[in-house]
Amino acid sequence: MPTGSPHDFSAPGIDGSPLITVLIVNYNSGARLRACLECLSGQTWRNFETIVVDNASIDGSERAAEEQGAGVTLIAAGANLGFAAGNNLGAREARGEWIAFLNPDAYAEPDWLAEFVAATRRYPWADAFGSTQIDAADPQRIDGAGDVYHVFGIAYRGHYGWPLAQLPPDGECFAPCAAAAFYRREMFERLGGFDERFFCYSEDVDLGFRLRLAGGRAVQLSAARVRHEGSGVTGRYSDFTVYHGNRNRIWTWWKNMPGIVLWPLLPAQLFVSFYLMLRSYTVGIGPSYRRAMRDGYGGLRQFSADRRRLQADRRVRLIDLARALTWSPLKVSRRQADLKPIRRADRQD
Repeated sequence: MPTGSPHDFSAPGIDGSPLITVLIVNYNSGARLRACLECLSGQTWRNFETIVVDNASIDGSERAAEEQGAGVTLIAAGANLGFAAGNNLGAREARGEWIAFLNPDAYAEPDWLAEFVAATRRYPWADAFGSTQIDAADPQRIDGAGDVYHVFGIAYRGHYGWPLAQLPPDGECFAPCAAAAFYRREMFERLGGFDERFFCYSEDVDLGFRLRLAGGRAVQLSAARVRHEGSGVTGRYSDFTVYHGNRNRIWTWWKNMPGIVLWPLLPAQLFVSFYLMLRSYTVGIGPSYRRAMRDGYGGLRQFSADRRRLQADRRVRLIDLARALTWSPLKVSRRQADLKPIRRADRQD
């Protein structure tokens, strides 16, 4: 049997290291972390290591990692570093050729890693992969099939809430959702990891955008599946989620979008942001959204150097970036996935 075959469950990675490092950032996730680790212990692909970064939890949830013994490395961050910095901390200790970012409220199916490894053989040119996220509360519904990015700066999980029967096949996504995503470690390091200024939310879209600008490509996998609670720890409409999600949405667009697209669309982007702020008051989250707008637009200057560097180093053709973006307002309103057909298996220049 060839080394690295999808059915060779002990195939080594580079220099005998594990092929995959599964990285989990934990913060007061309660029983979710234990359930997440139990699902990992049942994986059919065995050549992986697990690192749990605990962001100073006070609910005792980190004990689930300690009780796993030698199979799990626990890193005590000493403070709540957030998702971005917590993952960067863990990634510095990763030995795998690939890093699998996994939320503690995401529960991997037994063949999750095996399906990923098989995909690396089918798509050897890809630098990142996304997993199918199934609604943990309703397994017949999709929680996400790749992150979609609209030109107005709106990002969302594709096919969110759609019937599982309508799950699209493998395709190129704009970015993989980091609730259950795989990045080639070399590329992750080259991109500089997650932007720690984001703290939490949209940092995976920002990373995926930077991957695109660097000429990389990401594939969304239909068969690599996890059951996901979706903001199970932070709460979907909490002040924390609304504030960070919308502030970081503004930052992501400004930091990464090429000027040839950004400047003509700036009035439309501002209109969308203010429209969403007005809507936020109808559902009781107006103050959180207003703070996000204030700090989002007020904090743009800190990304000026990033913008210049990213655009100067851009390796993707504008036409290819435009194809990766979503332009249809209808797709946004329907939360529709926007996966592109797999193109020829070579790296785009």
